Amino acid sequence: MRMTNLFFATLRETPSDAEVVSHQLMLRAGYIRKLTSGVYTYMPLMWKVLKKISNIIREEMDAAGAQELLMPILQPEELWEESGRWQAYGKELMRVQDRHGRMNALGPTHEEIITALVRDEIKSYRQLPVNLYQIQDKFRDEIRPRFGVLRGREFLMKDAYSFDTSEEGLETSYQKMSEAYTRIFKRCGLETRMVRSDSGAIGGSVSHEFMVLTKTASGENDVLYCDTCTYAANSNRAESVMPPAQTDGKFSEAKEAETPGVKSIEDLTKFFGIEPSCICKTLVYIADNKPVLALIRGDRTVEEIKLKNVINANEIRIAGNAEIEELTQKFGFNAQPGFIGPKGIDVQIVGDESIKELKNFVIGINVTNKHFVGANWGAEFNLPKKIADIRLALAGDFCSECDGKLEITKGIEVGNIFKLGTKYSEKMKANFTDENGKEKPFIMGCYGIGVSRTAAAAIERYHDKDGIQWNMAIAPYHAVIVPVNVKDEFQMGIAEELYKRLIEKNIETVIDDRDERPGVKFKDADLIGFPVRITAGKTLSEGMVEIKLRSTGEMFKVLKDEAVSKVVELIKQELCGS
Repeated sequence: MRMTNLFFATLRETPSDAEVVSHQLMLRAGYIRKLTSGVYTYMPLMWKVLKKISNIIREEMDAAGAQELLMPILQPEELWEESGRWQAYGKELMRVQDRHGRMNALGPTHEEIITALVRDEIKSYRQLPVNLYQIQDKFRDEIRPRFGVLRGREFLMKDAYSFDTSEEGLETSYQKMSEAYTRIFKRCGLETRMVRSDSGAIGGSVSHEFMVLTKTASGENDVLYCDTCTYAANSNRAESVMPPAQTDGKFSEAKEAETPGVKSIEDLTKFFGIEPSCICKTLVYIADNKPVLALIRGDRTVEEIKLKNVINANEIRIAGNAEIEELTQKFGFNAQPGFIGPKGIDVQIVGDESIKELKNFVIGINVTNKHFVGANWGAEFNLPKKIADIRLALAGDFCSECDGKLEITKGIEVGNIFKLGTKYSEKMKANFTDENGKEKPFIMGCYGIGVSRTAAAAIERYHDKDGIQWNMAIAPYHAVIVPVNVKDEFQMGIAEELYKRLIEKNIETVIDDRDERPGVKFKDADLIGFPVRITAGKTLSEGMVEIKLRSTGEMFKVLKDEAVSKVVELIKQELCGS
């Protein structure tokens, strides 16, 4: 490819709405262009990257026994009603009406479509197991699209679905996909960690995410991992063992105490001279338009996704002060925010596991300007019937699987795998006949890879102040040849000769034949991230060319006749290291 023919344009300034490095560099290097909020055009450079990632995925999925197909993006309402997700999925589901008045969705995922397809095509256990996958555009109407293609509304994704006759079969399929994913991301040059995660709108009993640990502040997810064992989990799923509460016998008597204007945890700790862990904090949430109380130790924070899953809600949010006042008569809320407690309130109450061992603690009693001190469960207050892990695990907590401590880092989700079980097959009556002639629901698994997210994650993980540092396996081109002066016939002749010979070696090469200053060409080469740069300039007077390796910055001066073999050697070394 000649740069004069390549459809691209680089930007010298970072667009103001680009928040993260991958978004900034994709725009500046000419990989993407924004059409509207959360929707981007993939320019030729980006499309080459995405095709390379897709081909790696195809090779590994095929090797794992999966078969590729392509399903429609337009999905009829009826199938989503069958699964129960037409309303439950929420506003992220883009609903559209056709000319006949029929409602459809632009597919954010394809569980309903694949389940209906297999329901109609597979009848016997003899036809199982089967794993079907596709690579296709998806659409989710995100309320606040952010971070470029990391969280856009339209995105390219690989999704696969396994169908088995038993839980044991599902475990085998799950393990195959886990191993395939590890190989895929390694070939893309990405070190990933398989972490436990929340199943979200997809559902299912078990799920894991494959995270690229960025080791910087640029990741979009917090990942907690053990410093001793292999435990790792997304922050919305992480479990931990907490340090014990600091109950130092401050209160010798259980009683009501006047606390005028003392509303916050910080205020209470100062007022009574206690640690936050001595307080049982009461929070009011609105879950599917109904109030819910969450009780948690005063030094901890509620993880809202955990709470939402415990109470099986579709949507959840913290209640505002005005809403709490409106709840007074109907549900027995008698106090201002900051003084609310579980006594006398007729709503669902969920207690975090952190409150079980509390003794002689402080708690709101649903009376403004008063708290109860020296409280104990079973005496002054009853422990909530529903106790669960609804807290956010923190760095420094103890690992739930060993004696190690949890640490935290940033990560970017590039893949996820789910054990769906019979969540969809039972609701959609997708059954097969077993060896005894009995009808049973398919045991399903779901496996996704964000193709466009993988490209963005690679940039987040590998870049420097000058631009992108692509891994050789997914770079749009392997090498760029930069003749310093295109008007110098000798330089251009050598550059053209090298270009021809590299193409003959099947090395994807660009020749920068633009009539630009050398500095502009070098900056563009680094910004775009060509893994190898060959410079045909002043050193040609010595019969030498300069070769620069983008990933390390190493420079090599080699004879022009040996340049091609050196480039081939460098490319092979990098590909073998992936």
